[in-house]
Amino acid sequence: MPAVEVQTRLRERILERNDPCVRFFEREAVPLARACHVMAKRFRDGGRLLAFGRGPYATDAMHLSVEFIHPVLVGKRALPALDVSSAPQAWIETLAGASDVVVALGPPEGDCDADAALRAASARHAMTVAWPGTDADYAVEAPVGDAHLHQELFELLGHSMYETVHVFLEHVSRHKRVEGLEFLYPFLGEAQSSERQLVDAVASSILAKARDANALRAQVAAEQVDAIARAIDLLAERIDSGGRIVAFGNGGSATDATDFVLDCIAPGNGWTPIPAISLALEPAVITATANDVGTDVIFLRQLIAQCRSGDVAVAFSTSGGSRNVIAALEEAGRRGLATVALLGYDGGEIVRRDLADAAIVVGSDYIPRIQEAQGTIYHVIREALAERTC
Repeated sequence: MPAVEVQTRLRERILERNDPCVRFFEREAVPLARACHVMAKRFRDGGRLLAFGRGPYATDAMHLSVEFIHPVLVGKRALPALDVSSAPQAWIETLAGASDVVVALGPPEGDCDADAALRAASARHAMTVAWPGTDADYAVEAPVGDAHLHQELFELLGHSMYETVHVFLEHVSRHKRVEGLEFLYPFLGEAQSSERQLVDAVASSILAKARDANALRAQVAAEQVDAIARAIDLLAERIDSGGRIVAFGNGGSATDATDFVLDCIAPGNGWTPIPAISLALEPAVITATANDVGTDVIFLRQLIAQCRSGDVAVAFSTSGGSRNVIAALEEAGRRGLATVALLGYDGGEIVRRDLADAAIVVGSDYIPRIQEAQGTIYHVIREALAERTC
């Protein structure tokens, strides 16, 4: 396919997310705000969040958990959260209590096992959240049938959830001004409003987040399709020659790296599987390396052991400056791997030092929006790779 046609198709794939995104959040902004208000009361009473999913949706549960326990909103408290995807029913039946919140994440068609686990949570008087579902305290109908777009919309929903819970915890529950959040929630500096007014104001801010996400996708479509096309070419060349994808990242980027790998090895849709490895998926290896050597080499050490010269390293970093990601990319270059990087801000040290053969930069300084745009990017890349093998 000619380069111009490839670029046009990539832009279309990115931008076709925007209309469903706005429609979904026009529907969900108020219900989400109300649910977050209830969740905040439960956290204030000592509750915790338990999240779970299967396959790629387990990575969504990991992402939601890490956002609550390690918030990117600087200075905000760590809220107790666990990813219980390994054994949701057992965890819920032994841990869940009346102040807890249990969130099930799954595919557009739903998951019977998730429904059963939520029933167990409800029996223990926990608040239940079904993403998607119909039978829960906060149940969200699947917005679309496409699994990738479905995941992207729920990632934005999850980011909005943890931010909104913090707003209600620190403003509504305590009736005080929230230092440092006025740029996101201007109404927090105003006199105490009624509960309904606050919920409506928060809902408006949630809808504004969806519009911001759309604007950033449009920016990516305008500025990054060349880099995305380059990444697709590199990946396809290496895969066609017997190479594998080796992905890695920290925190939420670790969950994105693993989600991309799962999309490669177990794609569904009749697509041909692609060999791929996530270096973010081995907690025993990561913690052993971090403890015995240092965190800067947690990916480097694995890359040395796992990789061959025909592979391609795919790095996820919102800052472009994570030392362990940089170390792995440097080693990948020395060993003859192709290198692809999904980055935020201005691309950071990875761009300045030219450490990636294809660097895709989401030009934003707000981590949740960067990660959401990166989700769209790697899904579009996976779809393009599938088309090449059909």
